[in-house]
Amino acid sequence: MYKIAITMLLGDKGKSRHRFRHRPGLHPHDPAAEHPFNHASHTYSLITDISLPDIWVMDPQVRSSEDSRALLDTEVYRVRGVQGVQWAVPLHKGSQSVRLSNGELENATILGLDDATLIGGPGEVADGTLADLRLPDAVIVDESGARNRLARRSDIPGQPPIPLKVGDTLEINEKRAVVVGIARATPTFRSDPIIYTTYNKAKNFNTSDRKMVTFVLAKAKPGENPEEVARHHRATGLAALTADQFKQKSLDFMFQHTGMLINFGFVVVVGFVVGTAVTGQIFYNFTLDNLRYFGVFKAMGATNRLLLGMILLQALLVGLIGFGIGAGLTSLFALSTHSGDNIKLELGLPLLAGSGAAVLLIVLVAAFISARKVLKLEPAVVFKS
Repeated sequence: MYKIAITMLLGDKGKSRHRFRHRPGLHPHDPAAEHPFNHASHTYSLITDISLPDIWVMDPQVRSSEDSRALLDTEVYRVRGVQGVQWAVPLHKGSQSVRLSNGELENATILGLDDATLIGGPGEVADGTLADLRLPDAVIVDESGARNRLARRSDIPGQPPIPLKVGDTLEINEKRAVVVGIARATPTFRSDPIIYTTYNKAKNFNTSDRKMVTFVLAKAKPGENPEEVARHHRATGLAALTADQFKQKSLDFMFQHTGMLINFGFVVVVGFVVGTAVTGQIFYNFTLDNLRYFGVFKAMGATNRLLLGMILLQALLVGLIGFGIGAGLTSLFALSTHSGDNIKLELGLPLLAGSGAAVLLIVLVAAFISARKVLKLEPAVVFKS
């Protein structure tokens, strides 16, 4: 009987294609659900890229890693004196106007790394070396910024911009800067170019501010609990968070002060409701089209349990195929975003599992709607005509 159920489902190829085309799993809702969380992760991209320190020490008013509230240089020595700290180094994070070779101005994020250790630098330098930052006027530019906003405009109209390369020069706050490397970095929430330099050079680029330390990066001694060490820092009047705590704080701030989660959540809910309604209607029509066959099965002695099993099999089969095709198309779309330098879509296992659960719920609801008509069917009605 179950083979007959599959034959009923796939026998009419035209209607079969129509049913598969309108399965909820086939429509790529996954990017809409993933995008806010993927984009939100860029609010703590700085913390992700700087993985060496256990503890981030900052001004108590800092709300996220995108927030810059400077401290005095002396705070670094106070952090080094806290019990359980192995080392602590300053990190400057600021925004400066960068003048390109053609005179255009672009805003960029400046990261000033500790001169001695260069802790806080990019995890991967595609061209050049991190040690070259110690050269005079040296800076390293992130790959996305070098190819896009900081690229030199072509003299030939209609031609793509020419990416920055090692040896090119920039002007930061009327100070000369020489590109000594191109790095790969996670895009920031605002997608500004990232320029790495040493802490003292960052001071030279920014002569207007007396306070330059944005964060103090600290490492707990071996055997020490970073959360306990962070609590010791709070006695100094500064805020201290572990990397995971700082990520969560940045994420919470973004969700609480932007409408991103609400907007994309609304899109996902609407897609789910529409998918359920369309799927239920299609399966209901399918049941009506095959009502006479179900009536014949009932007349031949098929139980309601067997008929319900047939309908569930049909619904699950179409849902499985539709989900597989939809997940495949979404994966291809996500893969296509990795070819450029813009925000990339990451398709994780939790999202696929959540989408699969949603599709399963939809097909079960659709099967229930369709099954009600079959279970109430009187076999004699089929033979009246």
